[in-house]
Amino acid sequence: MKIALVDSGIGLLAAAAAVRRLRPDADLVLSSDPRGMPWGPRAPEDIAARALGCARAAAAHRPDALIVACNTASVHALPALRAELEPAVPVVGTVPAVKPAAAGGGPVAVWATPATTGSPYQRGLIAEFGNGARIAEVPCHGLADAVQSGDEAAIDAAVAAAAALTPAGTRAVVLGCTHYELVGERIRRVVAAAGDGAGARLPELYGSARAVAAQALRRAAGPARGRTGGGGLAVLLSGVTGELPGAAVTYAEGRLLAVPGPAHTARPDGAARTAGSTAGPARRGGG
Repeated sequence: MKIALVDSGIGLLAAAAAVRRLRPDADLVLSSDPRGMPWGPRAPEDIAARALGCARAAAAHRPDALIVACNTASVHALPALRAELEPAVPVVGTVPAVKPAAAGGGPVAVWATPATTGSPYQRGLIAEFGNGARIAEVPCHGLADAVQSGDEAAIDAAVAAAAALTPAGTRAVVLGCTHYELVGERIRRVVAAAGDGAGARLPELYGSARAVAAQALRRAAGPARGRTGGGGLAVLLSGVTGELPGAAVTYAEGRLLAVPGPAHTARPDGAARTAGSTAGPARRGGG
């Protein structure tokens, strides 16, 4: 089995690691866009075009399913991706886990990029799936960029700033950007400390990685469900074969994918060549 993932940057690591944990034998194709990131500030049609470019590069590797591991791209590019790739390649999008988070009651905080916070899209999700819970929208200035670069000081500053905007006593935090899942445990600790002080109960985290990984594995085309792979990893950077960015190994998910072993690196023709190496928990959510 082979699963492809698309994102502007390393936010796809969370879902890729979830696939790896669920199906260690699955080959992975990680297609990101360092030349065009971040996607958030771009016009919707530009986002769709760049996501399509990444998906087409991944499709050359003949995946059995493709995960759009980016909330922004799922909003603006999912219809175009499905129109082009399905039914041959099932496409799974990412949706902030508002519904499962709100099912347990409030208070709930939705951490998202400034561009997404307060947007009609996010407000629509809250209105439809908020279950009457008290839900706060929290803009996370600079957090995705800090995670992308692996800048620890910048991550700490961005998390602290967002935690200061998070209401005290928040029961659950929805991670509305896939990059945030890479620092989920840090977010939990800082939110608890900022809201109720040291020793406070940690909020529950609701991310999307595990849910979209499980859905992609369920939807993988036909015989692929029972076909094993070599646990290989192919990395595409704006369509060009490359390696995991250096910042990836800052995170547990990146280190999992980079563990040396008797893996195989997938080739576009579906064959494999032997390689010396392949290049905090959150509750489920996704679409």
